[in-house]
Amino acid sequence: MAGKEPLLSALKGAVLQLREVGGPCTDTSPHLVSLCQRLESILRKGLRQPAWGFRRRDYWHWLEQLPAGTSGRPTPLSMSIQKAGGCERTRTAQGRGRYFLRLALQGKVLAVAVRELAQTPGLLEFYDPESSILGSEGLREPFLSLLLVLTEMDFSLDLQNCSFLDESWLLPVCSTYETVPCRALGMVLRYVEGRVFVTKVLPESQAEVDEVVLAGDILDEINGCSLRYAHSRQAGDILQKLKGQPLIFRLLRWRWHDGQVYEPLLPYLKVLKEKEPHFQLQHSPRHRGEGEPRQLRGGRLLYNLQYLGQTSIGTYGGKEVLEQAIPAVLEGHLAVQEVLFDVKEAEVLVQEKASSKLLCRHPYPTISCVGRCTWSSRIFAFCVASSPESPDGSTFDCLVFASSSEQECEEIVGRIAAGFKHTEWFV
Repeated sequence: MAGKEPLLSALKGAVLQLREVGGPCTDTSPHLVSLCQRLESILRKGLRQPAWGFRRRDYWHWLEQLPAGTSGRPTPLSMSIQKAGGCERTRTAQGRGRYFLRLALQGKVLAVAVRELAQTPGLLEFYDPESSILGSEGLREPFLSLLLVLTEMDFSLDLQNCSFLDESWLLPVCSTYETVPCRALGMVLRYVEGRVFVTKVLPESQAEVDEVVLAGDILDEINGCSLRYAHSRQAGDILQKLKGQPLIFRLLRWRWHDGQVYEPLLPYLKVLKEKEPHFQLQHSPRHRGEGEPRQLRGGRLLYNLQYLGQTSIGTYGGKEVLEQAIPAVLEGHLAVQEVLFDVKEAEVLVQEKASSKLLCRHPYPTISCVGRCTWSSRIFAFCVASSPESPDGSTFDCLVFASSSEQECEEIVGRIAAGFKHTEWFV
């Protein structure tokens, strides 16, 4: 029977292609979009449209009316429907239906929804029995068989990546950007049809030092607050309320997996270019030169340094102690360790180079000062609170490192300094 219906044959092919790949199906699986498009085509085929009224029916309109169940307790299906209906990033029936399909694939409830439809005559009337698949018992059964095959497959999808489902099945590349509290991030924003674009990353700002955000990227969320359909200044208002707190941004990248511009962005970028004729997409962080021969982790630079050791400096961790602490460490002639130094958005990590063993991690709020040695341009140090929870007050340690060049040393000190605004330089 399935061979007589081209959409079912196409769906069967998409399912087989996904199974052949093996492993969990993710957003980067090459056949996922094709599968979703075929499912949507089947759910739309033969939908009866009302003779009167302005609202055109879509499959979401019967999904949201499915019975919640007889036990009174939420079911996986009812929770998926509720989550899709309450999604702040989708507003259209198309977007919410697509979000539900992604939830249903991961939660393995799509076959349950179709069975519920078949047992609800009032909703089954949404479909013409002559032209639809869901309204025809003879075609609905092979469709259900294919859905049962899907329930045997594992889906690992980023369900927060839904801000473009109103417009496209093609989803953007998403990133999370974490940064410490600061007075000014250094991002210039422009609102374009309910989306918040970064149009410029200011030189020597926190955003530039973090090397994550690029001009052309979209701010989709700040600390869990959605910016989809944002009004003018909404992002600024949220940041003002979060003043003094660590920030977590969800970014939608202008560049897609293939390196080209994410196609659904093109109409927005056209409007943005009209509003700001000098706007240009940023291809890489300004701080990092093209082809720079350093290791990367998650888009961040890793520095190959020598860890010279540390010393306790008592209850005062200001910049003045560096003048005595650095020589004290050097005079101790401690064993030098080769380390990887990672300046993250919210903390500094130090790993043993040979084994990648984590030696220490220091969030910026625990760092009291950072600076270079006065008589050696390649040596720097920073002080950290070693007992911040002590009832008698914090004590501090000074950690000393040697870099490969004066330029690298200055760069590291600058990046750490930008991580906390009470830092002062010592040169």
